[in-house]
Amino acid sequence: QVQVVESGGGLVQAGGSLRLSCAASGRTLSSYNMAWFRQAPGKEREFVAAISWSGGQTAYADSVKGRFTISRDNAKNTVYLQMNSLKPEDTADYYCAATRRWYGSSWSPQADFASWGQGTQVTVSS
Repeated sequence: QVQVVESGGGLVQAGGSLRLSCAASGRTLSSYNMAWFRQAPGKEREFVAAISWSGGQTAYADSVKGRFTISRDNAKNTVYLQMNSLKPEDTADYYCAATRRWYGSSWSPQADFASWGQGTQVTVSS
């Protein structure tokens, strides 16, 4: 089974940028589709972005489309989430997850994932 660890979170002002990283160990990351989810205080976990094992397919939530970019470097066993034009509404704990199934444009945290990270906190001030 693959294990993943998120990093790169922090405090940033609205309009700023941040890049999150998800590093994997165990199984090779190239065998998995990867997704980012986030959870704000008092809210349910929601989908943010996903990328296929080869990087050939991506999916984004409408709320982040055009602002966030998901990418991967299989040689480094790492997935990234580049977040630009950040808004206070983006404040949340961000998690990455690995799965062998591609869910297209419909991703749910209730789906079967091989691994979840422990999350990294992102705070966007107004």
